[in-house]
Amino acid sequence: MSERKVLTKYYPPDFDPSKITRSRAPKQAGPKVQTVRLMAPFPMKCTACGEYIYKGRKFNARKETTEEKYYAIPIYRFYIRCTRCSGEITFKTDPKNMDYECERGAKRNTEPWRMNGGGKQESDEERLDRLEREEEEKNAMEELETKTLDAKREMAVADALDEIRTRNARNERMGKDGVEVTVTRESIDDEKKRQEEEDAEAARIAFMRRQEAMEEIIEEEDTAVEDALKMPPPSFKRVVKKKKDHSVALGIKKKLK
Repeated sequence: MSERKVLTKYYPPDFDPSKITRSRAPKQAGPKVQTVRLMAPFPMKCTACGEYIYKGRKFNARKETTEEKYYAIPIYRFYIRCTRCSGEITFKTDPKNMDYECERGAKRNTEPWRMNGGGKQESDEERLDRLEREEEEKNAMEELETKTLDAKREMAVADALDEIRTRNARNERMGKDGVEVTVTRESIDDEKKRQEEEDAEAARIAFMRRQEAMEEIIEEEDTAVEDALKMPPPSFKRVVKKKKDHSVALGIKKKLK
């Protein structure tokens, strides 16, 4: 049993390792292709059968090293199969945009958080143009808001001036006639006087009701005191209660002596 657990094996003198056909290295499908295990880097839809492949689904893929390079970074191409129709799907790395690019066999799903330009980075000139456009739009919006506020302020001032002019014209007309002013003042004084009289009457009625209620309470207390004085004093004499005959209720007849 101990022979199969040794760490070293016996090799004969005529052993030739080149004649061994079995190899544990990754299976090579070409000069620059090897089999790898990966996950889908983005959600996609197969163009052949319409199958949706979600991001993160695992595949046994073939990785190919292309001759393309971004500066000194090599670009790799991956080949996978659709899970329904087994159609070949190809995508490659995009180190410029730090992403992946779908080549054929599938269509990348719409991702709203990506940029409008297909997810690619914009150049310095494009960024400057975009910032200038945003600044112009911002200035236009600020100018429009300022104009709107000025128009509202002018309308408010015009309304206030119209109200003042109307009030002055009414006062002048009433001052010339002399009747409307007197009638208006007399009506205001009468209304105030009538209101004061009503308040005084209501207060007087409330005080009268309270006085009557207090008198009734005092009368009830006096009556209760008189009744308490008329009652006889309590007696502490022992009273012997007569025993109740329960034999009649039970139907028992006693013999007469």
